[in-house]
Amino acid sequence: MKIGIVRETKTPVDNRVPLSPAQCRQVEDTYPGIQVMVQPSDCRCFSDAAYEKEGIMVKHDLSECDVLMGIKEVMPRDLIPRKTYFFFSHTIKKQKHNKALLQSVLDKQIRLVDYETLTDIRGVRMIGFGRWAGLVGTYTGIRALCKRNRLSELLPPQECHTLNNMMEQASRCKIPPVRIALTGDGRVAGGSEEMLKAFGISKISVEEYLGNRQADKPVYVQLSPDAYNRHRSGKSFDLLHFFRAPVEYESHFIRFCDKTDMLITAAFWDPRAPLLFTADQVSDTNFRIRVIADITCDINGSLPSSIRTTSFADPYYDFNRKLRKEEPAFSHPDHITVMTIDNLPCGVPAEASEDFGHHLMKNIFPLIFHGDRDEILARATIAENGRLTETYHYLTDWVNEP
Repeated sequence: MKIGIVRETKTPVDNRVPLSPAQCRQVEDTYPGIQVMVQPSDCRCFSDAAYEKEGIMVKHDLSECDVLMGIKEVMPRDLIPRKTYFFFSHTIKKQKHNKALLQSVLDKQIRLVDYETLTDIRGVRMIGFGRWAGLVGTYTGIRALCKRNRLSELLPPQECHTLNNMMEQASRCKIPPVRIALTGDGRVAGGSEEMLKAFGISKISVEEYLGNRQADKPVYVQLSPDAYNRHRSGKSFDLLHFFRAPVEYESHFIRFCDKTDMLITAAFWDPRAPLLFTADQVSDTNFRIRVIADITCDINGSLPSSIRTTSFADPYYDFNRKLRKEEPAFSHPDHITVMTIDNLPCGVPAEASEDFGHHLMKNIFPLIFHGDRDEILARATIAENGRLTETYHYLTDWVNEP
């Protein structure tokens, strides 16, 4: 079998890779008969020369490969018919900008396996960049908080180069007694908590946070879904039922809005679920939030302020609470400064890629080479032989629309 690593072509360019040069070498040494090829790229965090040094073939044409792997969406024009592809497709929520991609996958009879949908028998995701998104997103969000409050300037994450350097930057930063709400309790939220602790920000309970006493130090509260959602008819919150029938619930986040200076969103959002808060609530005089680090980056999703993605080169914009439109970043104290970078792990791409590659080799490659136990790959396959699989049949009407 031949494995191909495709170059990233999405704009803005993503500099991550599924496998580092050393990991490609390790794959070939571990699995006799497996060859890894890499498309040349001038934007990866690892150079073409680094792959060649490990004896990995670098070539433009990957049509002889059986399996092709990338990170971000592959441009439809670059898809090779009747191949198996692994990448983050961002199609399962019917993302409008990727409809043409899925249409091309079907037209070219490609088998598409989405990293995001690779789960074990418990339904737990097996691979991803969640921790790294949480780390970099929280750092970048607090950097906005510092800029708004004219505190000591933090280096942009991409200029830190390593996680250790980023953590050192955080440890030297003196944060005022702000109050931060963090949604989520998965890997993304875990990475966010790591960074909050590096900044010396203390965790408190929901009960303490909702109390009226202003803390004399920076604090954060971690919110699981039951803290900011409630059943419409007053029934007790049931997490599994919430996942199955989110339309039966409504947001209860408003009780945090007048007690929070900064919001970090690190929770998966189902489009059927309630909005976290509405545009009307944002314009209320009691709405206190002035910085939002939207790590989940659901544009036009649960937050009315997340109206477009940003980039490391230009990470922030302001949301005018009254006019409900974008304004220049840091242009008025009454605005909300928003961060919506959608490729946050690119802040520390080499370390994030090596971590991703480690889990890819440990959890996924044995399934590719030795058999798909528990149908893990089968469940993560969105399309095959020109058709959507049963699990993703709900995308049919959407993908067939003009």
